[in-house]
Amino acid sequence: MSTTDVVVGRIGKAHGIKGEVSVELRTDEPGRRFADGIVLATEAPDGGAPHGPDRPSMLTVRATRWHQSRLLVTFAEIKDRNQAESARGLLLVATVDATEVPEDPDEFYDHQLVGLEVVTTDGRPVGELVEVLHSSAQELLSIRAEDGREILVPFVSQLVPTVDVPGGRIVVEDRPGLLEPAADDEGGGA
Repeated sequence: MSTTDVVVGRIGKAHGIKGEVSVELRTDEPGRRFADGIVLATEAPDGGAPHGPDRPSMLTVRATRWHQSRLLVTFAEIKDRNQAESARGLLLVATVDATEVPEDPDEFYDHQLVGLEVVTTDGRPVGELVEVLHSSAQELLSIRAEDGREILVPFVSQLVPTVDVPGGRIVVEDRPGLLEPAADDEGGGA
């Protein structure tokens, strides 16, 4: 069986003094990915080593609860507020079967999308998807254009109406300044 790693969350602020943390979700299946007893690997957001005395390489879910629409998680390895603050920013990674797909048909794992051809709604080639960038505000598709430029497209249905994984392509709606650089203003200004 082939497996792949998927980011399912990011550790946020400490909550209280007993090591509980908020988690910024990157999954539509929090009940499954953060079930009691699940062990998640950790990664630093910049790809560096997350490990150290207060930054464990693996975290075991001990308990979860919802508080004001935020998921709060208690991990067995995080005992107090200091350890919780040290873990802030770590990415939480689950290992899944490479053939597994999310339950929601409108959701995708990053590894399903990387390498897909990107075209416009009228069929013009744009380039290849090289990465899905996650932030607290929104997800962005990083596309390597045919001329080598990087194009960032917000991953929202208004701009990305079609994701066809079996067909190997992503369709984007071209808007002024989205896929082509805006023309420089050469007339000077006020």
